[in-house]
Amino acid sequence: MTDIIDFTLPPDLEAHEPPEARGRTRDGVRLLVGRRATGEVSHHGFRDLPSLLDPGDLLVVNTSATLPAAVRLDRISVHFSTPLPGDGDGEDDRDWIVELRRLSGKASLPYDGGSPGEWIPMPGGATLTLIGRRTDRLWQARLSTDVVPYLRGHGVPIRYGHVRRDWPTSAYQTAFAHDRSTGGAEMPSAARPFTPDLVTRLVSRGVLIAPITLHTGVASLEAHEPPYAERYEVPAATAALVGHVRSHGGRVVAVGTTAVRALETAVDASGHVQASSGWTEHVVTPEGGVRAVDGLLTGLHEPRSSHLMMLTAIAGHALLTATYKAALDEGYLWHEFGDLNLLLP
Repeated sequence: MTDIIDFTLPPDLEAHEPPEARGRTRDGVRLLVGRRATGEVSHHGFRDLPSLLDPGDLLVVNTSATLPAAVRLDRISVHFSTPLPGDGDGEDDRDWIVELRRLSGKASLPYDGGSPGEWIPMPGGATLTLIGRRTDRLWQARLSTDVVPYLRGHGVPIRYGHVRRDWPTSAYQTAFAHDRSTGGAEMPSAARPFTPDLVTRLVSRGVLIAPITLHTGVASLEAHEPPYAERYEVPAATAALVGHVRSHGGRVVAVGTTAVRALETAVDASGHVQASSGWTEHVVTPEGGVRAVDGLLTGLHEPRSSHLMMLTAIAGHALLTATYKAALDEGYLWHEFGDLNLLLP
């Protein structure tokens, strides 16, 4: 990032495995809190979250389940991202956007091979046909069978080089993942530390919780591209609850950047969130700002990540700079199995 913040992430601050593998519980990660009104940055455990929110605040959570979206072959891995934008719900679709990655030891790297019309033999007797490039790194491709059931039988969760070994799909599901959800390519990881006990404590304090769904595509790990079209739904009850909370002085806190994207897509011209569903290409930027959310609970994002534009829109440049400096100085852990950051107004 040039006009937002930039920093160098030391390798020892990358979370290489789930906290459970480090002798902690899911909710045993750290929580770094930044408050825009005062510029204050403070350090907590994630279990402190109920005491950091007020009765009447609303947490908006993503109910998308995580698909085992990577299928490994001998030399490459196919990462299934989303059905073609504008298609159906994804359950019976065979035309998907995919990324081809070259296997390199325990990691994968961008793969610039492939050509339109090429077919790739897949495990289980399926065939993947490359139709044409959608971007420099993404292909439109057609699988010879329905993609989601195929992935559930032959896929593994997408894993990048900072995670040193495979973990089961259950390690990538959040407490809010809906069994009937088609699923996304990658975990809405801000919600991973929530446990049933923590949710009970939040509700007992008077904190409200409402669902949206946004199925994530594959991350732009090397290119740092802005997010592309993703499927989402903001239910009518959630839209109404957002309006109710804001009208009564409560704060709407999105759990994850996916929840922000869905809510900001659903804002109408008068600034109110409406029930909405379909495909969103909305990108939150500091210039455009946010109208539906007051705060954000999120992981720590990589340098030059497009997510930092969204964080700057919510927190402002000064607070975000101070927050990330504190995270680096105090040894917080990055990535999907790492620590959390709560940005409040």
